[in-house]
Amino acid sequence: MIAFTAAEIADITSGRLLADPELTPGSVVTDSREAISGSLYVAKPGENADGHAFVEAAFSRGAILALTEREVADATGTNYPAVVVEDAVLAMGALATEAVRRIRERRQAAGEPFTVIGITGSAGKTTTKDLLAGILSREANTVAPQGSYNGEVGVPLTVFEAGFDTRYLVIEMGATGIGHISYLCTMVRPEIGVVLGVGTAHAGEFGGVDNIAVAKGELVEALPADGTAVLNLDDPRVAAMASRTKAAVLGFSFRNAAAAGPVVRALQLDTNAAGHPEFDLGLPGEEPVHVASRLIGEHHVANLLAAAAAAHAAGVPAERIAGSLSSQAAASRWRMERTERPDGVTIINDAYNANPESMRAALRTLADLGRGRRTWAVLGAMLELGAESIREHTAVGTQVVRLNISRLLVVGREARPLYVSAIQEGSWGEECIFAETADEAFEILEAQLEPGDLVLFKSSNSVGLRHLGDRIALPPKTPATANEGSELL
Repeated sequence: MIAFTAAEIADITSGRLLADPELTPGSVVTDSREAISGSLYVAKPGENADGHAFVEAAFSRGAILALTEREVADATGTNYPAVVVEDAVLAMGALATEAVRRIRERRQAAGEPFTVIGITGSAGKTTTKDLLAGILSREANTVAPQGSYNGEVGVPLTVFEAGFDTRYLVIEMGATGIGHISYLCTMVRPEIGVVLGVGTAHAGEFGGVDNIAVAKGELVEALPADGTAVLNLDDPRVAAMASRTKAAVLGFSFRNAAAAGPVVRALQLDTNAAGHPEFDLGLPGEEPVHVASRLIGEHHVANLLAAAAAAHAAGVPAERIAGSLSSQAAASRWRMERTERPDGVTIINDAYNANPESMRAALRTLADLGRGRRTWAVLGAMLELGAESIREHTAVGTQVVRLNISRLLVVGREARPLYVSAIQEGSWGEECIFAETADEAFEILEAQLEPGDLVLFKSSNSVGLRHLGDRIALPPKTPATANEGSELL
C-alpha cells in the first residue's frame, strides 16, 4: 500500500482531521472484522448496516485511524482518531486516485513501466481477470482484485494493495448505471481496456441493453491514444465500440471468421471429453501456440482469448501466454467449479451469478458433458432483467427441454416462469420439478441423485444456489456417518 499520513488523507479527501497528523495506516479495510494492527477503517454506510456502528470493533482489532462521515466517540466520550469527510466512498476513490498517480509518477521517474488494465463486460469479468493476472504474475509484480471486487468500493480496495514495485495493476470494472465505469477510469487511468460483451444482466437498472453498451464503452473512451482497446468481435455491440476510442484496437474472436484487423483467434478449436477447450492461439505477428485449458465449457474460449489479447498488448510473448493459460484452473469459486463425489455424482457449481447469456452457455456445457449420463439442471432466478424477466426465463426453460437435459429442478418463486415454459415445451412428471426453497430442493436431490448423475447449479448470486451446490457436493450421508458423534441412550 502507498503510505498516506493522516494529514495527507485529510488533504486529499478534503476532510476534517481529528487525529495525530503523522499517523500512517498500513492497510485499508471496510469490514471491521478485517482490521489488523495499523489499519485505516472506512466507516461507510451500507444497505443493511452503518459502518459507524463498528468503529469501536475496528479499533479493538488494531485500527489506528477511521475515515468517517461523522465524529464517533468511545464510552468515555473521546472521539476516535478520524478523518471526517462528506462521503466515505468518494473519499476512498480520491485516495485511490492519488495512490495510482504516485505509483505511475515514481515508476516513470525511475524508467520503470507501469500498466493499468481495465476489464468490463456483462459476463466473464472475474474469470478473465483471474486468467490475465495468472499470466502477468509470472512476468512481474501484479496486483488484481480479490474475488469480484469491481465497483466504487472494490476498485479502491484493489488499488490499495498496489505499491511502488507493482508492474501491472488489473482492475475489474462493474457498473449498474451510465457514468460508473467512467468514474472508475478517472480513478485508475487504464492503458489497456478489455470489453467482453454486452448482455442483458442489469438491463432493468440500466433501462435497456443499448444503455449497457453505452456504459461498457466508457472504458474504451477513457483510453489514451497510445493505449489498446481489446474488443470482443463476436459481439456486435462491442465491435462497434472501435469507433468510440482513440486507442489502437485489438479484437478477439472464435466465431467470426470474417473479423478484420488485428485479431486474436482460437484455431482448430475442440472440446475434450472432460469439457476443457483446446485450440491453437493465433496472436497477431506470432506463430500459433497450443492452449489446452483446464476451464470447463466452450464459452470460456472468449475469456481465454480476451486474457491472451490483453497480455499480448502488454508485451508478453505468445509461448508464455499459452503456457500460463494451459496451467490455470478456475481461480475464483462457484464458476463452473467441478466436484466429483465419492459415489460418482458430479457437481458443476456455476451459481456465482447468472444472466441469459451465461445461463445458455452453462446449459450447453451440461448437455455436452452429460452425453451418456443423467443430467440435472438446478436453476434459480436471473435477477435485474426488468421487463424482460419473464421472457428470458421462459426462453431458458425451453432451451433445457430442447437440449434433452434429463431433469430440471427450478428453485424459487422468481424462477417459476422457467418451470412453466419447460412444462409447456413437453417436460413433465419427474423430468421437471419446482421447489419453493433451497432446503426443499436439497431434500429432493438427496432423495433422487444416483451414481453417475451430472448436476449443474446456476442462478444469480443473491438467490444463493451456490450454497445449495456446496451442500450437495459434500459426500452423501450414510447411516454410519449420520450417527457419527451421537450418543446412544
